[in-house]
Amino acid sequence: MNNEKRERTIEEKRAKAKEALLAHLRKMPIVEVACSRSKVGHTTYYRWRDEDAEFRSRADDAMREGIALICDMAETQLISLMKDKHFPAITALLRAYHPKYGNKLDVTANIKASAALTPEQEALIEKALRLASPNARTTHARKRRS
Repeated sequence: MNNEKRERTIEEKRAKAKEALLAHLRKMPIVEVACSRSKVGHTTYYRWRDEDAEFRSRADDAMREGIALICDMAETQLISLMKDKHFPAITALLRAYHPKYGNKLDVTANIKASAALTPEQEALIEKALRLASPNARTTHARKRRS
């Protein structure tokens, strides 16, 4: 009977520690920080993740909530900087939200697996790798001298 009570107490403490850790992850989505603030070792956190699928799922959700919170805070600061006519903040927001000001590189590809390389392709790749190696020039120069 005493052993059951002890096990129940341990499980209750573990559940409270898990909840505290999840609460900290929602506020600061950095495992090391959340573990430190909740006084749970990071190895314990990762063991819980490995052993408890429900905890892993809840921890992932807490991390997503924390990241969303941090992003909201960053956007708030960005908007404050824009109001102060801070040009880098203005360009950052435009690049993120407006397609006209975003990155111009757009790559579309339809890649199909091909057969083995031809001997000519292999030779070309070998030549390119030789030229790209750090000592390619000295090796190439030695070959010409000899």
